[in-house]
Amino acid sequence: MLLIAAALVLFGCVMVYSASSVYAEQYHNDRSYFIVRHLVFLVFAVGITAAAVRFATPRFWADFGVVLYAVSIIMLLLVLAVGSDLGSGAKRWLDFGIFTVQPSEIGKLALVLLLARYMAGRQDRIRSVRRGGSFRYGVLYPAFMIGGLLILVALEKHISGIMIIGMLGITVMFLGGTKPAWILSILGVIALAGVLLIALFPYAQARVDTWIHIEEADPLGAAWQTLQGLMAIGSGGLFGRGLGMSRQKYGYVSQPQNDFIFTIVCEELGFFGAFLVIALFALFVWRGFYIARNAGDLTSSLMAYGLTFKVALQVAMNIAVVTNSMPNTGISLPFFSYGGTSLMLQIFEVGILLSISRFGNHRKL
Repeated sequence: MLLIAAALVLFGCVMVYSASSVYAEQYHNDRSYFIVRHLVFLVFAVGITAAAVRFATPRFWADFGVVLYAVSIIMLLLVLAVGSDLGSGAKRWLDFGIFTVQPSEIGKLALVLLLARYMAGRQDRIRSVRRGGSFRYGVLYPAFMIGGLLILVALEKHISGIMIIGMLGITVMFLGGTKPAWILSILGVIALAGVLLIALFPYAQARVDTWIHIEEADPLGAAWQTLQGLMAIGSGGLFGRGLGMSRQKYGYVSQPQNDFIFTIVCEELGFFGAFLVIALFALFVWRGFYIARNAGDLTSSLMAYGLTFKVALQVAMNIAVVTNSMPNTGISLPFFSYGGTSLMLQIFEVGILLSISRFGNHRKL
């Protein structure tokens, strides 16, 4: 896991610099503006995580999830009051001057840890058929935990955040013993809520319309980023234009170091570069699930499954967005997209997986 994560992080650093250099020079007069900050966050995160992995136990992480969940709720409330949009038009960040924090990212991690702790600690009640125990403990109480985050993230108009938090919650609930019938019912409610979201909110409807009718959408407006990203992917061919040789990063793919960095990978490194990225993530997921299967207890297992699924989900959704397989919404590519909060949390999550692995039942190398 450590080797796979290191390969992803280093590959990501190379691509952040390659994708961001032109944009950084144009807007900050410094080609290294983004990569320097990316590396600062990386070094800071690795230092804290290394110490935590050395001394923290899986039980510590489970208890830490309770505190982190409370912190994320407070920070999400602060976003609604004094949040910053960083030019995106949606308030999702807390701006502290020298750095910014996106509380919804913290909320995702907190939810996995909290739900894993809760579901593992109430197995008898969740599986009970007496007095509605399976519904109360397996559905109702977890729904309150998930719903608290979902409501606050929905108020930010953060569609991708809603989707990821909802799917993470349902996954941990299912693995934790919630009956499949209840899971299917919840999925039905979510599908209905999605339809209502699209019907009631013009910004959601506009994105879906652009996705369905991309060939009719304004190529200089709503469809700009998607079309330019597709051009980058298609022009990469088999082997790509060469590292650093992207043309689309010259003002065509907006902020290419963020959500659309995979398109630059495809353009510069071609099909083989894209395949290598996906293969590394596949190895990450395989190893994460291996750690989960061999964890020392159910809480650790649920945490490992949830954190691994979180990475897999974000990778799948990011690639789906940039290939126009789903409507365009802001989803970063783990370990690759520039962003201090997300990178630090991803390193932190790897540390939790390594902690679980240390106390697991499998044979160590």
